Amino acid sequence: MESSGADGQPVGRRALRPPPILFAVALATLAALLAVDILGGQEIRISGVFVAVPALSAVFLGPVEVLVIALLTLGAVGWAADDNGSSLTAANFPVIMTTAVLVGAGSVLAARVRRRRERQLAQARKVAEVTQQALLRPLPDRLGPVTISSMYLAADEEAAIGGDLYAAGTNDRGGPRVLVGDVQGKGLAAVEVAGLLMSAFRRAVRSRVPLGALPGYLDRALHAELVDLERGGDPCEPGDAVGDDFLERFVTAVVVDIDADGSAVRIANRGHPPPLLIRGDTVHQLFPAVPDLPLGLGDLTRSDQHVDRHDLTVGDILLLYTDGVIETRDAAGAFYPLADRLTRWTRDAPGALLTDIRADLLRHSAAGLADDIAMVALQRVV
Repeated sequence: MESSGADGQPVGRRALRPPPILFAVALATLAALLAVDILGGQEIRISGVFVAVPALSAVFLGPVEVLVIALLTLGAVGWAADDNGSSLTAANFPVIMTTAVLVGAGSVLAARVRRRRERQLAQARKVAEVTQQALLRPLPDRLGPVTISSMYLAADEEAAIGGDLYAAGTNDRGGPRVLVGDVQGKGLAAVEVAGLLMSAFRRAVRSRVPLGALPGYLDRALHAELVDLERGGDPCEPGDAVGDDFLERFVTAVVVDIDADGSAVRIANRGHPPPLLIRGDTVHQLFPAVPDLPLGLGDLTRSDQHVDRHDLTVGDILLLYTDGVIETRDAAGAFYPLADRLTRWTRDAPGALLTDIRADLLRHSAAGLADDIAMVALQRVV
């Protein structure tokens, strides 16, 4: 699984430990200004500019480094004044030194405040990543006849978490079962709903709920949980309705069941983008024969669930994804043409396929991702 900030380093380390080169640049800048002032003679006196160095350093250096720069700035101001001969006794010299002291102290304080905020942000991101890992448990590399690769990209780099979800288990036929969903909305409310849905999915996997009954099972479970949330935790009663605010917390989802021998895939789609089947050099969009409403809408949905069946051959890749992929726009406002772009990578293994989509998607995006993205690629190998 990939996510913003997941690069093998502790969250926030880059922000809390700036590269040493930045400190060297600040020192070099101060030295250059001092050299210009001294070599410029009486005609060029820029010691008043020296205070800009600690002030700017507070933007990217820590308080200790800024303190060193501020002390060196005081020394540089005194050196430049001494080189000027009469400046040490000039009437404005105390004003210059006082300004340097005040700016230096303010810069150190600003750097300290910034560092504290960075630590708070780093901690928040760490909590978000831990929460995401708890919700989006790593998918197995292989389930029965298929290999599995997954990727998650958060639109908000600082949050590293969102309402997109995926989960996997074993279906009632003994083959793999995979869920991919997208909670309407963003923020902690979307994360909460995602957690509720995945908990219900895992209960259904343990109970061996058949695919035809699974969407109804998930819908009832999610609907009941949303009613509980609206009632402040009081258990819901049959027939209880969800208020307008909670009614908007629906989830588009697609669940795929693959036979134990890998010969076929069965798909239950609840308002989700159609899976894509890569076979040879062609890409097929597996639209549902009977469209259905998203999960969480309770009585608004049909009681029966249509299930589509498609054959699978060895080497076929089934790509599941959330709408953040196909709704990404370029500078001209055009949506990302996922099905068309996939024809470039039909020979890729699932992991390489997701990596190529990610790189191409980021190139296509005009201003970064506008929505979270989850992708799961399944390939029949036997």
